[in-house]
Amino acid sequence: MAARKPKAKARPVKARPTARSKRSASVSRDTLETRIDVALDIDGDGRSALATGIPFLDHMLDQVARHGLIDLTVKASGDLEIDAHHTVEDIGITIGQAAAKAIGEKRGIVRYGHAYVPLDEALSRVVVDFSGRPGLEFHVQFARARVGEFDVDLVHEFFQGFVNHAQVTLHIDTLRGNNAHHQAETIFKAFGRALRMALTPDSRAAGSTPSTKGVL
Repeated sequence: MAARKPKAKARPVKARPTARSKRSASVSRDTLETRIDVALDIDGDGRSALATGIPFLDHMLDQVARHGLIDLTVKASGDLEIDAHHTVEDIGITIGQAAAKAIGEKRGIVRYGHAYVPLDEALSRVVVDFSGRPGLEFHVQFARARVGEFDVDLVHEFFQGFVNHAQVTLHIDTLRGNNAHHQAETIFKAFGRALRMALTPDSRAAGSTPSTKGVL
């Protein structure tokens, strides 16, 4: 009878990386007016799953995810029978809360980000500072009051909600444009690009906090 061959030693199985990075968070906000569920991954690849009940806002949030390389899921239900104000504002608040939770202590990030983005005749500039201090400067003159059914005043409400809860300073300027859809899209695209710059890990920072105070 032939001698049995010794069993080969089992190779160690490498653990698969988790689907989400360390810089990710999920937040739910439930009020008498809205129910908002947000999940985001700062170190994503620009994927989005959006169901806000407001198609134009879905389109704008998709720009933030795609150009910011942030994976973003938003599910919302709100009192749209009144208007979209509460839903848009609360989505901004909840995304801001999720961003703050995902970023944490802000160690090793660039901190500041800026972007100029054109779309045909429109051009917008967005500058962000993850300062720990909420502040919004919004200088936009939209060419008309609505894009389809979407009230363009709600763009400001979205960013005010985000700023207050992400604890950032945000400057938004539309420099030119005569098409309100183009103007809004350049704002959200530039916002995504500015976030991407500000939240990039700074290889020279060695995990330090980018502030002379030592805290943000």
